[in-house]
Amino acid sequence: MVVAFAIGGVNVKTPKSFNAAIQDIDGNTTRNALGNMHRDRITTKRKLSIAWGPLSNEECSQILQAAAGQFFSVTYPDPMTGASRTGQFYAGDRSAPAYSWNEQYQSIMWQGLSFDLIEQ
Repeated sequence: MVVAFAIGGVNVKTPKSFNAAIQDIDGNTTRNALGNMHRDRITTKRKLSIAWGPLSNEECSQILQAAAGQFFSVTYPDPMTGASRTGQFYAGDRSAPAYSWNEQYQSIMWQGLSFDLIEQ
């Protein structure tokens, strides 16, 4: 099964690394005097940690612009459902290290653009 990776409705280059964390969000969770957990799980959310290999200036810009909104849709391969899933996410801190700079053509390549996408 081929799953496209899309951010903000834009199909972007396939990431070099991708980690999908499934996180339980709890409300009033406590332990009693016996140490037993009384859990108030409100929902389950995803946190996607992604990084790309070499990117052209245009590819890097496309990805960062797609993830620039306060919230945006992300389509990704979900390990829990075993299928493509789309959810509303926001981006954590984004890091884009430069790989090489070509003075003659005034161009730059990027290596290792990375950030987390956290489900709303």
